[in-house]
Amino acid sequence: MFGSRRLPADIRASLSLETGERVISHAPAAGGGHIVATTQALYLPDGLRLPWHRMDKAVWDEEGVTLTMTDRAVHRALLPEPGSLPETIRERVTASIVASRHVPLDARGGVRLVARRIPGHEAPRWEFVFDPGLDPADPGLRALAEQALEEVRRSLGV
Repeated sequence: MFGSRRLPADIRASLSLETGERVISHAPAAGGGHIVATTQALYLPDGLRLPWHRMDKAVWDEEGVTLTMTDRAVHRALLPEPGSLPETIRERVTASIVASRHVPLDARGGVRLVARRIPGHEAPRWEFVFDPGLDPADPGLRALAEQALEEVRRSLGV
């Protein structure tokens, strides 16, 4: 009645899954192919692999999802019937975050300090997500962000 819940064999075979990576959910994409969520990443129909720990946010609307990565790259996926993908994406991105704190840097804004789990690594990786309008390459802001990170790490014991 609702179609097959199994990922088609040809789609599964086209994925370059890493050792231990397994499919969690999937949905057919508009225009063909599938969007596939695994334990480690989201695969788009064009073969692009988006690791959960590199995903900053996912915004859903009636046509699909817009994914913003930590490097600010944006990807759009059209999904006429998303199935359980919204829940899976939310859970996997949230599970990758160990800690997240926003710290003001100066009068122009601040930085969000995010520690994320990376498959195969013991220690979390910290990243800086600067507020819009702040230049991440500004050495003064980077120095302030590094100082803020040390304070946050010390307070959290991470």
